[in-house]
Amino acid sequence: MNSARETFVERALYVVATPIGNLADVTVRAIASFHAADIVLAEDTRVTGSLLSAYGISKKLVSLREHNERDMSACVIRWLEEGKIVVQVSDAGTPGISDPGARLAEAVWAAGLRVVPIVGPSAVVGAMSASGLETARFLFHGFLPPKQGARCKTLQQWAQADYAVVCYEAPHRILDCVADIVATLGPDRPLVLARELTKTFETFLRLPAGELLERIRSDSNQQRGECVLIIDAAPQLATDDDELPAAAMSLLAELAAVLPTKQAAGIVAAHYDLNKKLLYDCALKLKSAE
Repeated sequence: MNSARETFVERALYVVATPIGNLADVTVRAIASFHAADIVLAEDTRVTGSLLSAYGISKKLVSLREHNERDMSACVIRWLEEGKIVVQVSDAGTPGISDPGARLAEAVWAAGLRVVPIVGPSAVVGAMSASGLETARFLFHGFLPPKQGARCKTLQQWAQADYAVVCYEAPHRILDCVADIVATLGPDRPLVLARELTKTFETFLRLPAGELLERIRSDSNQQRGECVLIIDAAPQLATDDDELPAAAMSLLAELAAVLPTKQAAGIVAAHYDLNKKLLYDCALKLKSAE
């Protein structure tokens, strides 16, 4: 790490992702940035101090929070223009993603300087990667509104969404949030609650909204820690066999050839969230055409 500084350029702000729980998730490049830094901007200097101490690093820490981000921007720009290497971190995850950092990055770009990302742990990507849901297209919303009226209005816009939505939620609001999902999107909407990611008590619950609500009510542990809530896409029910996805029809044909018609239709319906009766009729047609 002695030559770490040589790999970092002057007049650039380094935005560094830090572990979201397990300190072993810190990247080699993040560690190198800490060694190279003249100044480390931290959301909470105590949290970042503990991370640096775990890796035997001692650096000047400067607090940069949401309330002082605009005011601190001028200082950061001055430090960069003086040739100092400045690293910014949040308490966990990536600065600027539901954390302070976007305003500072905007100011640095506006001053004609660079912002360089050093990527790493992400609660959004981590939750989606282990969710078992379709990841080709999803929406990251961040924190839902804390008040019920605004929260329900936000949730309602995803009633027919054909993509998953990833939200952050505070543990003391997770019960009310899931109750609002049941009220607005229905008790059968599939949800994933990813709690305490990368930590000792990491938990994934994959349940329909109504069942998840009862689980949270009956187990107070599910109302603790950091929460990522994924709202799965709304079931897309086909009403005509011409509207059935080609992949579903292909699977149905394969299964109908070796399984009872009802069983084949049930498997495909569950896998693709399709109308079981329609698939059963399609399977009968396939068998009669043989």
